[in-house]
Amino acid sequence: MTPPLAAQLPNLWDDRHAQKLDEPGLLLYRSNLLGADKRITNFGGGNTSAKVIMQDPLTGEDVQVLWVKGSGGDIGSMKLDGFATLYLQKLEHLKTLYRGIAHEDAMVDLLPHCTFNLNSRAASIDTPLHGFVPYKHVDHVHADAVIAIAASANAETLVKEIYGEEIGFLPWQRPGFDLGLKLGEMATRNPHYVGVVLGGHGLFTWGDTAKACYEETLRIIQKAADWLAKTNTAPAFGGAAVTTLDQADRQNVARQLMPLIRGRISKDERKIGHFTDTPEVLEFVNSKRLRELAALGTSCPDHFLRTKIRPLVLDFDPAKGVEPTIAGLDAAIATYAADYAAYYERCRHPNSPAMRDPNAVIYLIPGVGMLSFAKDKATARIAGEFYVNAINVMRGAAGVDTYVGLSEQEAFNIEYWLLEEAKLQRMPKPKSLAGRVAFVTGGAGGIGSAIIERYLREGACAVLADIDVKALDETVAALAKTYGNDVVRGVVVDVTNEAAVTASMDAAAIAFGGIDILVSNAGIASASPVEDTSLALWQKNIDILATGYFLIAREGFRLMKAQKVGGAIVFIASKNGLAASAGAAAYCTAKAAEIHLARCLALEGAPLGIRVNVVNPDAVLRGSKIWQGEWRQQRAASNKVSEDDLEDVYRQRSLLKLSVYPEDIAEAAYFLASDMSAKSTGNIINVDAGNVQSFTR
Repeated sequence: MTPPLAAQLPNLWDDRHAQKLDEPGLLLYRSNLLGADKRITNFGGGNTSAKVIMQDPLTGEDVQVLWVKGSGGDIGSMKLDGFATLYLQKLEHLKTLYRGIAHEDAMVDLLPHCTFNLNSRAASIDTPLHGFVPYKHVDHVHADAVIAIAASANAETLVKEIYGEEIGFLPWQRPGFDLGLKLGEMATRNPHYVGVVLGGHGLFTWGDTAKACYEETLRIIQKAADWLAKTNTAPAFGGAAVTTLDQADRQNVARQLMPLIRGRISKDERKIGHFTDTPEVLEFVNSKRLRELAALGTSCPDHFLRTKIRPLVLDFDPAKGVEPTIAGLDAAIATYAADYAAYYERCRHPNSPAMRDPNAVIYLIPGVGMLSFAKDKATARIAGEFYVNAINVMRGAAGVDTYVGLSEQEAFNIEYWLLEEAKLQRMPKPKSLAGRVAFVTGGAGGIGSAIIERYLREGACAVLADIDVKALDETVAALAKTYGNDVVRGVVVDVTNEAAVTASMDAAAIAFGGIDILVSNAGIASASPVEDTSLALWQKNIDILATGYFLIAREGFRLMKAQKVGGAIVFIASKNGLAASAGAAAYCTAKAAEIHLARCLALEGAPLGIRVNVVNPDAVLRGSKIWQGEWRQQRAASNKVSEDDLEDVYRQRSLLKLSVYPEDIAEAAYFLASDMSAKSTGNIINVDAGNVQSFTR
């Protein structure tokens, strides 16, 4: 019988493409290929290098330059400017200055002195590990299959069994100069080695050409994966203890829990949520060994820097439903935070940075899946991906040996490493709406899309709600192209349909964990003398502009109330809500209802920190769906001008003689959603270039 093999890693190297590239280009090509497959390395994890002969910009002499992924990059998506470049000779000279492991951090401060050609990309802590290996091309990756071996209690023995004499082994040690010296010495003394497994960490491989190095990396990973598949035949994690709920039920549980968790952990910094229920996650959260293995923590430093040392496993019994879990959330979150604070106190050093957020990043729910929370959507999603990597590692290690996580003290030393703290301190200041989620109806229209874009520029995530499927898809695609797929979602919704409105809010809860900003902007416009206004036309205006605003506001209010971190609701009403207009009774009445509804909501929301305000636009013609059809014709006829001259009519009738654009409305909506208006509720901002009839009294 043929032994089982793991899924094959494809060799994607294209010789025709490669032959067009220089050495730095080949390094980038190799890096992007490796980083594109999360089985090879996680996002931001690992690094690649090449030693390249280049001309010194001052002397004109040929010198060896180490090109190596710089600090904070991702090999899957990086460009050439993501590589640090160092004089290899100067890097070698640092060996003469090294005073021992107690002075590791000081060596990092010397790396900039080795910079080639004034490259501003900072070199990473792994630079010596690449520089001191006596081979031209070096890969360092965090492949799940290899880390599963490296995180086993008998890792060195297993490496020997799998690879024989072609791969060396170094026990766990924090990356740095000393580990670089040891790796270089091992590679030099063992010319038959093609790589080294680092205990609890990952894999180094090397080669004489970019292609040879790439293919060696694939081969070594594949060999580990095949060995695990052949050797690990028992049910994963001891088998299932819980039956998976069906998809609709899983989403229902996630939809209920995510806003409640998000609210409880967002008191000091707003968090964005992500839900994962992939087969790997469900296999783990349903297993008999879930709590045992989760408590051991992760092994690879890259994993726990993103996920914290261990997750929070929520008490959830699919047979009993979600209510007991909700009732126990406060205690579960408080216990985790207290345990984290105790871990900090046990392990801290006199010069350790202050304790960071003690809340969990990863939440595991039997039968349902995994929730992850972070300061932005991409970080939350990536944290979930990292924990999937950790699950894969635990599956492999626990299936063939005993899984071993990093010791608590060693984990703390990395999490609160002064160099790691310095990296965090260098991060840019969060934007004004970072960590907030905006829900905007009429999101595919001119005003709606302008508001969303304004929010996205300030770091918010956004849910666009619209009834026009084509326009919605196009708008979401355009915004995602500019701001990234993580931060934009679209939902088709008819605001007059109660069930559809509720479902749209559920979608926001699952996508991001809740909402913080609600902009009610869906609209229509109609004109008709009162004697010609049909009941159907009257009702249509009331349904969309009054009832629709009520339904959206009610569901958004409920979600904000559940989160208990306040929020901002903005109604996009109209000048006509304050100033009557002949021939538009249905429209004006519905708009007046919106304004008064907002005042009522402001009263109820104030004790909860939910602010409710109104923006009154007037004559926003550009990009408006309302002004593309019959309403424009009617207004032009009413003013006895052509449609082309209508904008000038409105401009000239304003006090300021200015046109009003969607971006102007967006600025007001941003102000009312941001902390700049933190002490304002129940207010109206007219953005109409001045109209004496709409002055508030």
